[in-house]
This record gives sequence, structure tokens and C-alpha cells, in this order.
Amino acid sequence: MSLSKVSSLSDAQLIARLSQGGLPIRVGRFTARVSSAIAQVSQDIRSMYADADLLEDSYIDFTISLQRSSGLRRWFKRQVVFSFHDQTPFLPLPEDQSLPLMEWALNWCVSNHYHQALVVHAAVVEKYGKALILPGQPGAGKSTLCAALVTLGGFRLLSDELTLLDLQSGRILPNPRPISLKNKAIEIIRELVPDSRISRVVHDTQKGSVGLLKPPANSLRDWQEEALPGAVVFPRFNPAVKGGTLQEMNKGVAFMQIANQSFNYSVLAEKGFNAIALHLDQAKCFAFEYDGNLDAAVAAMDELLADVG
Repeated sequence: MSLSKVSSLSDAQLIARLSQGGLPIRVGRFTARVSSAIAQVSQDIRSMYADADLLEDSYIDFTISLQRSSGLRRWFKRQVVFSFHDQTPFLPLPEDQSLPLMEWALNWCVSNHYHQALVVHAAVVEKYGKALILPGQPGAGKSTLCAALVTLGGFRLLSDELTLLDLQSGRILPNPRPISLKNKAIEIIRELVPDSRISRVVHDTQKGSVGLLKPPANSLRDWQEEALPGAVVFPRFNPAVKGGTLQEMNKGVAFMQIANQSFNYSVLAEKGFNAIALHLDQAKCFAFEYDGNLDAAVAAMDELLADVG
């Protein structure tokens, strides 16, 4: 059965749904009912989630709200408050930051409440039926590389921030949502792919300037199609490296790094251990340093994934 998309709603209908009972939509592999009376939130959702399914009479995973602060902040230097099932886990932010706040908050919802999979802080894409996981610390360039792989290399976006490892098979459960680009990466991707759909850029956030890259419609469409283990690549941007260097990594070292970057490894205990072990039994692990040449990096990742057996 074909579901209606957010794009099928007029501006007036979208505003009405958000402000009167909430808008039920698919966000990655999850469902959310989003409520807001802030006009900018409506515009941002249309910009980033136009291809998302509208979900009438469906089970809702997360009920969230983005509303203006009360008191003087409602009128002067307006702030936005995020709430989750009537709880407010975060401090208010300037209203202009409502879009990145919604994305950060959705990540928080998944990483704190979804324990049917191991949740790893990593980007992940797929090609040739195999997953390419890109863990990385802030500044490692994983989101920039992820965006380039999706826009230039024809990789399917599975997730930009949260890699979900199935506990029984070690496969990747897709969770495609907008790719978060920060600071210089915004202009790099915009220049690399002029027709890329990047949101309005929000400045002076806790992560600097932030822009979101709209996920491809086919990635959203295929959100139920799991990906087999292929390669785990730990990227690191290093301008001193000419081209790129790819070095195979010891799986024990890779295991520990993945475990350390998992949000719910301690909660899942043995199940989390087994999920990583299952995945690494079927995947190869590498460290990858690159100088920022994204065309070359995409070609290297494409060749790597085509070769893994």
C-alpha cells in the first residue's frame, strides 16, 4: 500500500497538523508524532522530510514537541523547548536552532530508548549489498565522507549518526535521516554537489554552524532492507596525507573502538558483545586517512566494498 508523503500536504495543512494534535511521520525506521506551533519548524520539516511517509492510525515510537518557551522568552530572544512524552530532557535553545535540535533530540530518543539493536555512533552506507560503517570522533570527517558517498558515489544512506546492529544477525538495520554537516563541510558538499538539498544553515550552535543534507528518496523507500556486513572503516581527515592511505586494522582493536562508541553496550551486555562479534566475523576492518579529496575517497571506498567477499 502506497502511503501519502509530507509533500502531499499544503503549507496550511502542514501547519494545522503540527499545531493541532501533531504530525505522524516516519523518521528513519522509527515513527514520530511531531507537534509545534512554530512556523519555522513547519518549513524545516517540509524541507527535510518532504519524502517521509505520513502515518495515519500507526503505532508511534516517539511523541515529541518543539514549542516556544513561556514567559518573556516567548516574545524576547525567543527560545524553543523540546519535550518527549511531556518530559524536557534538554535546556531551551534559540528558536532559530529548532531544526538541529529536532535532529539531536531524535538521536537522543533512539540511543536512550531503543535497545532492540546495538546503537553505535557511526555513519553507515550500503553498496553492492554490503554495509560500510564509518565510526569516528568529532572532526574525523565521517559525515562529510558519508555525504560524498551518498551524493557522488551512489551509496544508499543507512544512517549518518546512529548505526543499528541487529542483535541476532549482526546485520545493519537502516535508519535513514538527514545528514548533519558542520562548518566547512557545508560549503564543501554544496560546491561538490550543487543540486544537493541542504537546509538553511544555523550558526552559533554548540557544534558551530550546522546544515542538514536531505536524504535521498530511495534511501527512505528502502528503510526495511537490511544490509550485510562488508567493511568497517575508521576515517580520519589529515591534510598532510597525499591522497589517501588505507590500512587493514586488527579486529580486536576495531571491536573495542566500536564498543566504546556504542550508546547501549553496557545495557545490552552479552547481547551487545555478540552483535559486534557477529558483524566483525563477516566484515573487514580498516583505518583510512585522507586529505580531503572526496572524489578519490569515494573511489577508494567503492573499490574496497566491491572487493570484500
